[in-house]
Amino acid sequence: MIHAHVTSWFIAIILLFVCFSLQKNGKEKQAKTTKMILRLFYILILATGGHLFGLYASALGSGILSSAVFWKVLAGLWVIVSMEFLLAKQAKGKSTEIAWIQFVVSLLVALFFGYIVL
Repeated sequence: MIHAHVTSWFIAIILLFVCFSLQKNGKEKQAKTTKMILRLFYILILATGGHLFGLYASALGSGILSSAVFWKVLAGLWVIVSMEFLLAKQAKGKSTEIAWIQFVVSLLVALFFGYIVL
């Protein structure tokens, strides 16, 4: 299940860059299709991540809310929100500098908890 989760994240990040460049080049129809595929990968990420969280939760019991796994879940959700925030800002024609910073920071936090802490 870990491989499916990591693969989903990797493909979602690639799709984010593809969608960003399509929107930047004014190809709205292709960007909309890519954004829908990206959202499908969000669902896959949430499903595989939820399964992994369930495995950890059953092993940790009531201590799950104070564990690093809980913070990893929150960081992962933050990455997804920041990806959507980035694309929404760009679609509205607004500056995306803050959105990129938020995306990079959230991704680094999630990677830190996923690969170093856990």
